[in-house]
Amino acid sequence: MSTDSPPINLTHHFLIAMPGLNDENFNRSVVYLCEHSERGALGLVINKPSDLDMLGLFQKVDLRLTRDDLAHQPVLQGGPVHTERGFVLHETMRAAADGADSRATEATPAEPEQPEQESIDLDQGVYASTLTIPGGLEMTTSRDVLEALSNGAGPRKVLISLGYSAWGQGQLESEIAENSWLTVGADPQIIFDTPIEQRYERALSLLGLQAWMLSPDAGHA
Repeated sequence: MSTDSPPINLTHHFLIAMPGLNDENFNRSVVYLCEHSERGALGLVINKPSDLDMLGLFQKVDLRLTRDDLAHQPVLQGGPVHTERGFVLHETMRAAADGADSRATEATPAEPEQPEQESIDLDQGVYASTLTIPGGLEMTTSRDVLEALSNGAGPRKVLISLGYSAWGQGQLESEIAENSWLTVGADPQIIFDTPIEQRYERALSLLGLQAWMLSPDAGHA
């Protein structure tokens, strides 16, 4: 990269592993990048399930999961760093609130105005430790998001992983230059609504590609 080239920022992008990437942590993986800067990058693998589902995870942390839609959703292997810790990728709470308001409006007729109540300032964040990701998602590492989910509240669209993936300064850029990864803007529908086993192919389709077209000698930055 020349000194005149602006640094790339792949926050809210997918990394799609090329066939030549044989690391068992990343073979045929799709990584959602939560943060990328000149200091390095942090992301979550979104297509490698662990042996644990969300019901089992909540039991391990002594919480009762009341959300039937989440109970059998696999907990993912987000990467090889801090695999004992949970990372919750979710829609913003403003998006969740807007969706709930929309559903309520569709489900019920107009009612008389109620006295104005104090509301939460969503811009200040709802949970104790949350990274806001440019592009419309958030990653939370504090227990309070699990407590909210256990009570049937919290974000509606959720992905939970154990561990994360990290790159030091210049490391990811070097791997991209070595044709280890394809890159493309992220699509939240692939993260939350696409079956895990289909996410690799769906991510490739964002580039107009299929797996059989790939060779270890081509990359896309």
